[in-house]
Amino acid sequence: MLIFLSAVFFLLITPGPGVLSVAGVSAAFGTGPAYRYLFGLFIGTNLVGLAVVSGLAGLMLAQPLVRPILLYASAAYLAYLAARIAFSGTNIAFIKKQSTPNTVDGVLLQLINPKAYVVNTTLFAGFPFVQFSSTMEVIWKFVLINSVWIPIHFLWLYAGLALKRMDLPQHIQRRINYGMGLALLLVVLLAVLYNPA
Repeated sequence: MLIFLSAVFFLLITPGPGVLSVAGVSAAFGTGPAYRYLFGLFIGTNLVGLAVVSGLAGLMLAQPLVRPILLYASAAYLAYLAARIAFSGTNIAFIKKQSTPNTVDGVLLQLINPKAYVVNTTLFAGFPFVQFSSTMEVIWKFVLINSVWIPIHFLWLYAGLALKRMDLPQHIQRRINYGMGLALLLVVLLAVLYNPA
């Protein structure tokens, strides 16, 4: 079980679309919208987990056109977010304020987030630790994954809020935006390069 928890931690702590976007929503929009968006991410990641466990994700991804459609739709959306971040001017924000993200936005991001499918497939298909019941193992895995997922995403949310509260010089704010945009763009490039459709 400790090996499983270690895998969960390292798979979730690495920057991906979910954690980067929740930090951005909190930096751009503040506490209320960030909590609603995070709740959407939570629902979305658990829906992806259910899809993986039920085999639905496997059936969908076995179709020749579904995998590239999900991959490139996600990559296009994340590249768009990366550009908005990098060119948002001197306001530190992963997402420039146009409309307030909500719970539905969080759910939708997770449903097209390739990292969510890869992480859930890795965790539910590997690391067996309950020999007597596969149902109990799935239940325990959901509990353990969420017990790590929730604090990690709250840490990223609070990191975004901390950035929002800082009064940094404009040139530093611009550099942070470029760096955050580049980080998200690297996630997109890695997804496309290492997940050939």
